[in-house]
Amino acid sequence: MNTASLAGITGALLVGLGLFGLVTNPRPLRKLLAFNLLGSGVFLLFGVLARRGAAAGIAADPVPQAMVITGIVVAFSATALAVALLLRLFEETGRSTLRADPPSKAAGDGSGA
Repeated sequence: MNTASLAGITGALLVGLGLFGLVTNPRPLRKLLAFNLLGSGVFLLFGVLARRGAAAGIAADPVPQAMVITGIVVAFSATALAVALLLRLFEETGRSTLRADPPSKAAGDGSGA
């Protein structure tokens, strides 16, 4: 097994773990971490695919590297924004989760008004 195959398997594993975390964890911070894990796996897979193309004799293309670097910067800034919003939510409500509003009595009284 060469290093490209190992990196590809690792990237696929990161994507799988990220998807599992997104589906199973109800808390926003854990979902954010799972989404970052998924993004890191995608970046790794994209880099491995670009490297394999260069190793196969195709001329090296800097575009995949530039896209991965740009994606990392965007993911970092989006994560910082999401953490800031979660901190603001915690400061305002004292909770770190969003819960549904209880149904209001005016909406369910059947008056039709």
